[in-house]
Amino acid sequence: MNQPTVTTTKTQLAHELGIARQTLYYQPVQPKKDEQLKQQIVSVMAAHPAYGHRRIAIALGLNKKSILRVMNLCGLRPRIRRKHPHKPLDEGTAPTSIPNLGYKLCPLQPNVLWAGDFTYFWNEDRFIYLATVIDVYTREVIGWHIANHHTTDLIQRAFSDAAARRGTTPQIFHSDQGSEYTSQLFMVMLYYYDVQPSHSTKSSPWQNGFQESLYSQFKLELQADQYPERGQLMAAIYQQLHYYNTKRIHTALKMAPLQFFQHYVLNKQVI
Repeated sequence: MNQPTVTTTKTQLAHELGIARQTLYYQPVQPKKDEQLKQQIVSVMAAHPAYGHRRIAIALGLNKKSILRVMNLCGLRPRIRRKHPHKPLDEGTAPTSIPNLGYKLCPLQPNVLWAGDFTYFWNEDRFIYLATVIDVYTREVIGWHIANHHTTDLIQRAFSDAAARRGTTPQIFHSDQGSEYTSQLFMVMLYYYDVQPSHSTKSSPWQNGFQESLYSQFKLELQADQYPERGQLMAAIYQQLHYYNTKRIHTALKMAPLQFFQHYVLNKQVI
């Protein structure tokens, strides 16, 4: 004999489960939100292939934890990622007596503290060298020069370029103790402009951390080995410098360096 079918209504089922009846109609919205956020993240990463979750969060104006959660959930990683090669310490020359004036200095305006350094790229069976000068307050690369050799002339030209672009010179110029920066020619140049020199402690590259950080990310994003000809590489370097100054978000500033400098100038004019 067939037993009668017992029909359980959603109200009865909700009562038996001890939940509100509306819960049985609930459709989770988080997957849809995650998919929308994923598409936003992918869009930012397409324009900025080296951005991690912090810069993506700044670009989208969202919480970095939410960005990181969705990136981990979807397996999203920056297309260009940093390697950590060992950098040999400079032990070839005796240390100078010039103190590190910039180590604990926190400038509150532009043109107080500039920092200089140079790096190199292998191209067409030889090295080419890029020297840069950054304003520590704005993090902007304000001067640069490219040459075949790392001479005092290389860094002098980078400094002169910065002075021409800013229309002034800094109170302090910081660098490591490379022979180019400790040379008499460069010391005379700083003296001529009434600029105090500042040197990192010997074999302490982290004391010029602003430049070290710049080159670490700059070379990562440039991917110099994809430019086989020197003219192509030089054009790419100029484009990357422009991108760094005008478009790439600096996490300490929450905006691009040039935008930060322009905000400073505008606010100063208003005051």
